[in-house]
Amino acid sequence: MNALNVRAAGPKDWGYLWIMLAVAVVLASGMGLRGPWPADEPRFAQIAREMVESGQWLFPMRGAEPYPDKPPVFMWLVAVFYLLTGQLKVAFLMPSALAALGTLWLVHDIGRRLWGQEVARTALLVLVFTPQFLLQAKTAQIDALVCFWITLGCYGLLRHFMAGPSWGWYLMAFVAMALGIMTKGVGFLPVLMLIPLALWGAAARGPRDGRLWGARSWLGLLALLSTLALWLGPMLWQVAASGSEDLRAYRDNILLQQTAQRYANPWGHIKPWHYFLTVAIPTLWFPLALLLLTQASRLVRVLREDARARILLAWVALVILFFSLSAGKRGVYMLPALPMLALVAAVVWQRAVLERGTRWSTGVLRLGLLLVGMGILTLGALAAWWPEVLGPRVDDYADELASLAWPVMALGTATLVMALATWRRQVLEQLALAAVMGWLFVAWWVWPVMDPHRTPKDLMARLEQKVDRSHEVGLVAFREQFLLFSQRPLTHFSYLDAIPEQERNAWLWMQEDRNRVILLPDHVPLTCFDPDGQRLLGSAHRRDWMLLDASSMKADCPQPERVRRYVWSPRLMDILE
Repeated sequence: MNALNVRAAGPKDWGYLWIMLAVAVVLASGMGLRGPWPADEPRFAQIAREMVESGQWLFPMRGAEPYPDKPPVFMWLVAVFYLLTGQLKVAFLMPSALAALGTLWLVHDIGRRLWGQEVARTALLVLVFTPQFLLQAKTAQIDALVCFWITLGCYGLLRHFMAGPSWGWYLMAFVAMALGIMTKGVGFLPVLMLIPLALWGAAARGPRDGRLWGARSWLGLLALLSTLALWLGPMLWQVAASGSEDLRAYRDNILLQQTAQRYANPWGHIKPWHYFLTVAIPTLWFPLALLLLTQASRLVRVLREDARARILLAWVALVILFFSLSAGKRGVYMLPALPMLALVAAVVWQRAVLERGTRWSTGVLRLGLLLVGMGILTLGALAAWWPEVLGPRVDDYADELASLAWPVMALGTATLVMALATWRRQVLEQLALAAVMGWLFVAWWVWPVMDPHRTPKDLMARLEQKVDRSHEVGLVAFREQFLLFSQRPLTHFSYLDAIPEQERNAWLWMQEDRNRVILLPDHVPLTCFDPDGQRLLGSAHRRDWMLLDASSMKADCPQPERVRRYVWSPRLMDILE
């Protein structure tokens, strides 16, 4: 029935354990050595900090204002780890790291059950050397966690339909989908696997006892809705009971604008329909895409003969199609499809090993690794000696490029040395070893060098020197990272409002107490204040940040559409020291 048959469990798979240990070391490396970086990390870290300090966990708050863009599960986990560790610089990275380890376990286990240990281990190597996987695992964005929930949903369905029946895992798949939706709206994606399962599930499963469909199938939907109700019920009840306009706006935004409206009528990240195929996959999934390309004919044979691989690849195609149909696209959207594609690639590669058909792929992949090392080395050299070659905006990055030049050149050199030192190893192991070495290098050297350029710590320390504590400070063009590093209360005028509306509210706020000052970036067009009255405080995030006091106020200013101001006061002064 299938070209690769399941092998007995046999002795402990030490290769799997070594891979998991290496990934765990990579993910732990560098924790505590850098702060949260824009755009998303400071937002989620600040929300988790406010949950802990306020004791209010139901509604995510950003600077005391409800944050409606994402459901709360990721922020809850960061807050839990903050409670456990007391160190936000460690806690903010832990959910993604643990989610990545969980994803690796799920991929290995289902690969072992369906194809055997060699395929399972190979799939892990593919994930390790595919840049997007460890990149998301080492950053505090939501996507590594939603990838885990989606992989768990796929795992539960595969355990039931292809290695079952197992109604417990079937229900777990729908619980995982609900948790995925509560993390990011696309958590329902595993349900698309029911389409290829309905088409080829019988062929993939072979003769087994037990019913896979029936009246109990509806319990999956009940499990999904019941899990969602644990969050939606208290949230909707609290909104109705509060009478708060802010909370009603949060409810409408999180349930409608950030889901269906964002998909059907996106307002950012607009890309052509072929973006994932022509840009994202060739770069973020390199060299996996190269492996599949060099094994294209064998991939076709595997799909024709092995219904299990056909089901997984069909689901990957449906996920990419789903995101391609929306005009708004980001490379990170396709991350949840990567684990299942890694399994397909592992099946193809193991078939090639059995048929002694890896020579061409091995040569191309090794050449690709050498080119990557040379490219990194060249990039570092350009940053050191010819930065103008890197583009017209190089002046905005001048300080950062100068600091990174030598670490990047060292990384490129180390990549080339690793490639040559492991030349006789199996090529997928060689690629994985190079990836592990590279990420260790980045975690311990590159990212600490970047940290001063990616956080406003020095700017906020300068604020304490230049502005007396008796003067309240307001923020226009609000950014969460300023709250993380502030040692004093800060007032902002709604992140969700346009900057002219924020300025009008800031003018009204300053009129009430002329000892107040405003911190804002130099690019903000001013209508209620005299731009000549700005005083330079310092630079952060490639912007000059200015101070305005009451002497810069114009005689009058249009009234804001709605008077809005939010005051956030730090309680723990040293959490990001």
